[in-house]
Amino acid sequence: MYDFAYHKPTSIADAVKLLQADPEAKPIAGGHTLIPALKHRLNRPSALVDLSGIAELKGIRREGDTIVIGAMTRHVEVATNPEVAAAIPALSRMAGSIGDTQVRNRGTMGGSLANNDPAADYPAAVLALGGTLVTNARQIAADDFFQGMFTTALEPAELLVAIRLPVPLKCGYAKMKNPASRYSMAGVFVAKGPAGVRVAVNGAGPGVFRVAAMEQALAANWSPDAVAGISIPADGLNSDIHASAEYRAHLVTVMAKRAVADAG
Repeated sequence: MYDFAYHKPTSIADAVKLLQADPEAKPIAGGHTLIPALKHRLNRPSALVDLSGIAELKGIRREGDTIVIGAMTRHVEVATNPEVAAAIPALSRMAGSIGDTQVRNRGTMGGSLANNDPAADYPAAVLALGGTLVTNARQIAADDFFQGMFTTALEPAELLVAIRLPVPLKCGYAKMKNPASRYSMAGVFVAKGPAGVRVAVNGAGPGVFRVAAMEQALAANWSPDAVAGISIPADGLNSDIHASAEYRAHLVTVMAKRAVADAG
């Protein structure tokens, strides 16, 4: 690693001030992407701003028909929270499937969303549920937040504070895991709720994306059969040593069927 300064603020305001004062500083949540990048000298921040000491970034609560999750809430807390399990059971199961025990006890929902790894699970859930991402400065609709591989609408020194998720009538998730990393090679989250019927895909492309044809089919007939005959083009999908673009395109249809079955 390179040398860097280390800060551990206890408020959102203090964290933002530190980041605004030093454009080369980086916020750190669970650290599952940033710390390996530091070890391999792929990133050289002048300072790390550790968000783990900010209590107002943590916790889960229900506000009417909305589940609000603090950005620094860990995967294990999402997986085991009774409010989440009752209101958005597919999100609870998704969180429980991320990585392994060590990852789930360290990684955070907000860190994953802000990093926006194409194979991460949460972006598909937030996009399919029609969620809103709350920062220290504004609220951003999920459709506007995710902007491609490792890219979001967050501005420099802007921190993700919370995620607001409308409670759906139905939702389900299924993914094909890479057997080594457990990252999604193709995952599909389906939801029927206040935002309508939405289908979001992770792992298959350079970023999370929706499938309009599947949404229209499920709006007319909510069943696995409704999406069974819908295929997506392989053009633009990821292709690597783990799976070709054509295989990932096939997996999207298979996972969509399983996700609808998971939703019931």
